[in-house]
Amino acid sequence: MRRLIGIVLRWFIPVIACFGLGVASAPAQTYPVKPIRLIFGYTAGGAGDVGARLLAQKLSENLGQNVVVENRPGAGGAIADELVAKSPADGYTLLYAAGSTTILPALRPKLPYSVERDFAPVSMVMITSFALAVHPSVPVNDVKGLIALARSQPGKLTFSTPGVGSSSHFAGEVFKMMADVKMLHVPYRGAPEATTAVIAGEVDINFPSVTGALPFVKTGRLKALAVSSAKRAPTLPSVPTLSESGLTGYERAGWNGVLAPAGVPKEIIARLNAAIIKAVNTPEMKEAIVKQGLVAQTGTPGEFAAFIRDQLAQNAKVVKFAGIKTE
Repeated sequence: MRRLIGIVLRWFIPVIACFGLGVASAPAQTYPVKPIRLIFGYTAGGAGDVGARLLAQKLSENLGQNVVVENRPGAGGAIADELVAKSPADGYTLLYAAGSTTILPALRPKLPYSVERDFAPVSMVMITSFALAVHPSVPVNDVKGLIALARSQPGKLTFSTPGVGSSSHFAGEVFKMMADVKMLHVPYRGAPEATTAVIAGEVDINFPSVTGALPFVKTGRLKALAVSSAKRAPTLPSVPTLSESGLTGYERAGWNGVLAPAGVPKEIIARLNAAIIKAVNTPEMKEAIVKQGLVAQTGTPGEFAAFIRDQLAQNAKVVKFAGIKTE
């Protein structure tokens, strides 16, 4: 009898184990079976929101389920980040993340979530360059000239941003750090106000998005000395990068990408990654992205994870260097 029981168990246990594996992988095989929420931490109407809605439309077509954008603004993006970080790990609640996702941890050490621990990177979606723009009266025509001027007048030159801790603010602080110059930061309530301040001559320098700077550069109300990305901006091809202009290795960009809660099955992450890459690289979406002054940029989950780690490390270094504090 004992021998018979042993034979039965040796046969039955592997069968149960295989059945369990089948059950575990079933959600990944059938995903998605209901609408997907794409959470964005800012109000409707901005470039990031437009990008989220473009992506959602294409993902809906690729996945055969509605992908619905939900705007959850507040706390510099932290409300949306926390909502997704604490959502079920089933792939039905995703974050359309922005640069703030990797800036907030450097500014607020006591966040109720961890970017590296609580999120699973899916894919980058797009990036946007910042322009190093100056008022036409600033007597320089290139980055080397600006650095020389700043060094000759420590703390006299001013630069405006949409606020403390904004991506534009960090772009300016990285410039100060790498160029070894002192400039006075002047925060405004938003990007339009910060750019208008330079146009009006209230401040000397601004780091607006290339999209925001373009119309004023074309009309001569701003001088664009460089762009912040690793490659030249398609909409300002004659303007060199900061790295080309003497600050070798300088690279800062606004970005958007998709994150899922940690623990989402790898098969679902792979399905989402493939759907995002397919969506972003369609001719119509690429054209729409370019019209927004953005650049499509997708990749593997591993590449996105490495980018996030690099951003977290650089942002922590910037906060320490600049002594940035938020109220």
